[in-house]
Amino acid sequence: MKQVKFLSVLAISALLFVSCSKEDAVSSESDQNSKASKTSMERGTGNGAPSGTHYNLNIIGVPQNKTADMTGNNGGRIFVKLNGQSNIYLTPSTDGSFSVLDANGTDANGANFQLPAPGLFVDGVSQVSYTVFARALGKTEGSVVIRNCATFEGEVICETDTENILEMTRPKGKSTFTDVTRKLLYINVDITDDDRDNPRLYPIFDPAMEGYFWEYNDTGLKLLQLRFYPIPTTVSQ
Repeated sequence: MKQVKFLSVLAISALLFVSCSKEDAVSSESDQNSKASKTSMERGTGNGAPSGTHYNLNIIGVPQNKTADMTGNNGGRIFVKLNGQSNIYLTPSTDGSFSVLDANGTDANGANFQLPAPGLFVDGVSQVSYTVFARALGKTEGSVVIRNCATFEGEVICETDTENILEMTRPKGKSTFTDVTRKLLYINVDITDDDRDNPRLYPIFDPAMEGYFWEYNDTGLKLLQLRFYPIPTTVSQ
């Protein structure tokens, strides 16, 4: 009888050991998958952008203005003037998503793009839940200049700091992505009334101003591709 009990104890111990081993194996596999996913995100694709899930926005230059109503036409693309200025108005999303609210940037109303708001500056640092990459595409060697603009006390003011203005030209050969998070999500302006030139950096949607938009100046660039990756980043003032 004692021998039977002893064998039963051994059997239960063996089952517990196997169960724990399986749990450890599953836990180890989960950790490895998490690390592999992170490594894949950091490794990149060879074109200057990370690998992994992202939102893609194509800004397409067209030679003739669009006449169709494109409100709510969320196809991941916006049409702008191939040569000239178009405005892309920015709207903060409430759920962290990206969406084209109006795809026609060639008319007087401009286009409208919805995106998550960057964090306000705290101790000189702004937290952003995503990173923005851009590259110029198309057959021609066109170029684009994008400035952040906003309305302050009824007056439209735009970025004047050349280091914070996005300028891209379609190069010969392969076109690669560049991190443009700071240049597209922040505006460096002086809105003080102290009679001194004292600009400071504000994230788009900062309540100090309103009516934020991208002033898109196209010179023959047929396609600007933007990618928004869920990679947190920080921007310092």
